[in-house]
Amino acid sequence: MRGTSRTVVRRLSLVAVVMSLVVAPSLLAERRPDAKAAVSIASILKPGLPLELVSAKKVDRVAWISYEEGKRNVFTAAGPNFAVVRATAFLKDDGVDLTGLKISDDGSTLVFVRGHAMNNVGWVANPGGDPNGTERAIWAVKVATPGLAKRLAEGSNPEVAPDGSSVVYMKEGQIYRARIGVPATTAIDKGEAPFIKAWGRNNGPKFSPDGRYIAFSSNRTTHSFIGLYDFKTNKVSYVSPGVDRDTTPVWSPDGKKIAFLRRPGAAFGAQPSPGGGSGMPDETTLGGRGGGGRNGGAAPAAAAPGGRQGGVQPAAAAPGGRQGGAAQGGRQGGGGRGGDATAPAPPQPQGTDPNPLLQQAGLYRGQLPGGNQLSMMVADLATGEAKEVWQPAPNDTRTSNLGNFQWAKDAIVFTSLAKPTDESNSYWSMKMTPGATAVQLTTTEGIIEDATAAALSKDGSTLYYCTNTNDIDRRHIWAVPVAGGAPQQITTGDGIENVPVPLASGKQIAVLSADAKRPMGIALWPTAPTPVSVGGKAQRVLYPSLTGFPMDKMVVPTNVTLKAADGTEFHNQLFLPADLKPGEKRPALIFVHGGPARQMLLGWHYLSFYHVFYGVNQWLVNQGYIVMSVNYRSGVGYGRSFRQAPQTGGGGNSEYQDVLAAGKWLAARPDVDTERFGIWGLSYGGLLTAQALARNSDLFKLGIDLAGVHVRGQLDPNNLAYKSSAISEIDKWKSPVLLVHGDDDRNVNFAQTVGLVQLLRARNVYHELIVFPDDIHETLLHSRWMYTFDRMEAFLEKFFGEYSPTRAGGGGR
Repeated sequence: MRGTSRTVVRRLSLVAVVMSLVVAPSLLAERRPDAKAAVSIASILKPGLPLELVSAKKVDRVAWISYEEGKRNVFTAAGPNFAVVRATAFLKDDGVDLTGLKISDDGSTLVFVRGHAMNNVGWVANPGGDPNGTERAIWAVKVATPGLAKRLAEGSNPEVAPDGSSVVYMKEGQIYRARIGVPATTAIDKGEAPFIKAWGRNNGPKFSPDGRYIAFSSNRTTHSFIGLYDFKTNKVSYVSPGVDRDTTPVWSPDGKKIAFLRRPGAAFGAQPSPGGGSGMPDETTLGGRGGGGRNGGAAPAAAAPGGRQGGVQPAAAAPGGRQGGAAQGGRQGGGGRGGDATAPAPPQPQGTDPNPLLQQAGLYRGQLPGGNQLSMMVADLATGEAKEVWQPAPNDTRTSNLGNFQWAKDAIVFTSLAKPTDESNSYWSMKMTPGATAVQLTTTEGIIEDATAAALSKDGSTLYYCTNTNDIDRRHIWAVPVAGGAPQQITTGDGIENVPVPLASGKQIAVLSADAKRPMGIALWPTAPTPVSVGGKAQRVLYPSLTGFPMDKMVVPTNVTLKAADGTEFHNQLFLPADLKPGEKRPALIFVHGGPARQMLLGWHYLSFYHVFYGVNQWLVNQGYIVMSVNYRSGVGYGRSFRQAPQTGGGGNSEYQDVLAAGKWLAARPDVDTERFGIWGLSYGGLLTAQALARNSDLFKLGIDLAGVHVRGQLDPNNLAYKSSAISEIDKWKSPVLLVHGDDDRNVNFAQTVGLVQLLRARNVYHELIVFPDDIHETLLHSRWMYTFDRMEAFLEKFFGEYSPTRAGGGGR
């Protein structure tokens, strides 16, 4: 049944496997010698999975990072034929990640980062066991010489020059540069010295469209400047320097102006040491290179820049991402708030506070000249002057913060709420003229998930975005003029399209595209909706090859909408075996996604390990299981009120009501064998799996918990957070569980599994354990995924029996 994968992956020397065999003999099912798998998990996960997608500004060329059975490479294709070319030659399943793909404006150069992000102690993940350790380095390859990628320098967050001649990147609060195609002979070119060494913590470098300038933010603890480096004069200057926080520089399309955001500088009450010290930024803000310095205290930490234009991204929940944050076009699951840092405002003093100092205007909270907290400024490079072109009206919550800040023609495009009660964010545009008002471009009827879900056409006239408007359990691409107007749906049918990337010609967009049977790939769609596009016939799929992929064995899941005990409505996807016959009873599994800010779809997912887990659910169905995936409350896709449902998480874990309701509904089906009924999930799904086993072992007969959370930091039995955790009911846990965790997990502390095992051992609860040393939240090695699913299969067989199509009346197991 388990095919050839078991003999291969069992040779892994770095996997620590522990089995606890304390179990009642009656729980063990006899394994059948006539078992035969219909479809292998290896064949289902064989096609390459695109993770990031970018396009050139001046030519019709796209590029993407892909994961092919653990081998991570950059691919590219150019018009008019769009023949796919592998640009790099990393041909080992070695666990070395690829992220942060950028393409030069002329399409000549591809730049990317090789090596996973550092953990909180500066350690780069090393699941492959390299005795020399691993690094996080910037690489580049010219499209004219595929396969000849070159390492440039240790670093991350590269920005490539428009002509592909160099990259700039950040390290230790300074801006570095590496040349491309030129031997590194100087300390600067070798990455041994900064290219721009300036006071403060400098970040977010952006080339001007002609490549002459680099604009960046320079954080000085109590204030910040917009820096400007001129290649022609080899000088650094500052744009309209003052006492406020200037951040998020964005170039105009002609390169003659810079827009940026201005917020008040730090009032005395918000300063690390009010008015004292040498005036130097606190060492804590300079990358932690020393002690507290003269200022005597740590300033608020600066956030890394994010988003397509270096602006502030809308909040996107992790875990789920290999990087914990999405680069441009990145679909690895993660996300976070980007942009340049501003110090958080302290709590506002109450008017009744007896301390008269707290009543002094400006003592604890600064303000701009008009009394406002935010202004949009535009600087003219010819004059060096910056003028305010906009500030929010009093009590305007819509524009209290501008997300994914971009310049399109003569307008700024950004995301924000229309009003606090909106169910989702909207995109807005605003003319770059004094007194202009914001124009709402998109509706609030569907989610626009993160910065990679929207992009401007290369001429800046059109915003393309991905949403689930009118198709709540899928994704499609829409378009709207930046000047305003009625949005139009560009991609149609029963597929899933995300990450719109317009091409330079304006005639096509590249997208990540999939459907219920076809895994995620790269496809081209025309930018104008046409009748032929109905049913997805207009798209051209470029990648991957589906040779050997069992598409005919994939089933189409159906939506099931249920209500929990408290009346909350939630969506689910039901997978039924194709060979299910009337009167049969099959084993069944509930799947719970992570996040919790995620949504499983009626098709292959665009986020990496949800793509994998959709494939696993298809594999389980082919093994005879009935599977239902639960989109519980606090997930995305169903509006803000669902995402922010009361009493979730440590406040009562109300989302478990949805999991329990789904379990009871599935168990009540006449074709489900309730004695062979389980649950599985990763991360927050592991949390809910553990809760199901602790609270309802009567229903859930086994569980598979991958990197789950089991306690929320409180061990007081009277604390609500403790009551909301799985271990609060550990004495009721009777069902066997398979636990899987990497000990370099950056999303869920490995200690969560360490502690749970101690509790299970003390109660003689049967558990099997897989530990992956030096691995992260989702393993970086394909061989370890195969090992995990091999063990998962054996674990299910142990308690539910092996698959047998001839087994009468027992549901095929």
